[in-house]
Amino acid sequence: MTFMEYPEIDTLVPHAAPMLLVRRVLEHSPRETVCEVYTADSVLFADRDGRVPAWVGLEYMAQCAAVHGGLAAHVAGIVPPVGMLLGTRRLELAVGWFETGQILRVAARRVHAGTQMLSFAAAIHDGRGGRVLAEARINIYLAGQQGDLNV
Repeated sequence: MTFMEYPEIDTLVPHAAPMLLVRRVLEHSPRETVCEVYTADSVLFADRDGRVPAWVGLEYMAQCAAVHGGLAAHVAGIVPPVGMLLGTRRLELAVGWFETGQILRVAARRVHAGTQMLSFAAAIHDGRGGRVLAEARINIYLAGQQGDLNV
């Protein structure tokens, strides 16, 4: 899919503003999706100076993984399944905060897919300089999912 062919984010993820934190899809393949996040969209989590705590990055990564699943469902012609973040075995934060108005590139690469359990290697990069700001391995449970979606 090229940039112009991606569906709107809100059709791929079962969130609405202000909890919809992923802005748009930058890249997608059967194994990996890269999304763009603007920290200005994270008003629920921002301090009075507009900085967002780095631990919110876990939600950025989970939403990018949800977009990945939503795109797989879109290709299959089905409604995206509801996924729940079960947690992470490893979360490494290189910063304490994401800066006011910062643009982030969030990548979620599938490393394991079962019928209802998925695991992604995820990372957040600074959108301008490319520096790795956070990394994690996240585990997702697909509620009510029957059969393999090929996520």
